[in-house]
Amino acid sequence: MYIYGKNVAKERLNSNEKILKAYLSDKFNDQNIIKLLNQKKVKINYLTNKELDRKVDGLHQGIILEVDNIKTYNYQDIIPHLNKELPLIVMLDHLEDPHNFGAIIRTSAALGVDAIIIPNDRSVPINGTVVKTSAGAISYLPIIRVSNLNSTITKLKQDGYWIIGTDMEGTNYRHLDYHMPICLIIGNEGKGMSKVIKNNCDFIATIPMNNKINSLNASVSCAIIISQIVGSR
Repeated sequence: MYIYGKNVAKERLNSNEKILKAYLSDKFNDQNIIKLLNQKKVKINYLTNKELDRKVDGLHQGIILEVDNIKTYNYQDIIPHLNKELPLIVMLDHLEDPHNFGAIIRTSAALGVDAIIIPNDRSVPINGTVVKTSAGAISYLPIIRVSNLNSTITKLKQDGYWIIGTDMEGTNYRHLDYHMPICLIIGNEGKGMSKVIKNNCDFIATIPMNNKINSLNASVSCAIIISQIVGSR
C-alpha cells in the first residue's frame, strides 16, 4: 500500500517498520527525510508531481512511501490480553469515510483507547488516506477485524464489557457511569448504528445539540464521548 505526506513519512522513518520503496517529487528538498531514507537504504524513485498525483488521491507533499499493508488482528489476539481494570474499546459500525476513520484512530490513540474493532466487509479500507489522517497514530493502536459485529458484541459482554452505542436519541452522555469496561460504538456517517447493533447495546449515549445544529461529524462525536469517558474515570 501507499502512504504519503511528510509527517506520515517521518513517523514511518523513525520507526522500525519496513519501507519497500520511496517516490519523491523531483522538486522534493527535505534533506532530513532524504537523509533518513538513505540511512535505511530505501530505494528512491524521483517522479514529477503529476506522476505522484496519479499514484494517490490526496495531498502527498512530494513524498509517497510503498509499505506493507497495515497489520490487523483478530479478537483473541488482543481483547483477552488487555490487562487493565477499565479497558476501553471503540467499535465502528460500517464507517465509510477514510478521513473519519483516520481522525478516530488519532483521537483514540491520543486518549488511551485500547483497540478499535471494524467489520471485514462494508467498511472503509485501511488505505493511505486513513494513515495520513491518523498522522501515524495507526502504528500505536491495534485494529481488530471481525466477521460479524453483533456476535462480537455478544462475546464482549461475556468478557465483562458494557456496550455503549451512540445515537441522536438516548441518555445525555454526561449522565452515564463509565466506571466499567466499555465498548463504545460509532455508527455509519449517514445511517448511524444498524438496528440489530442498537438493540444489542446496554446504553445509548447522545450529545445534546443546539436547536440550530442537528448532528456532528462521526469523528467529532467519538472524540467528545471518549474525552468524557476518560475524564470521568
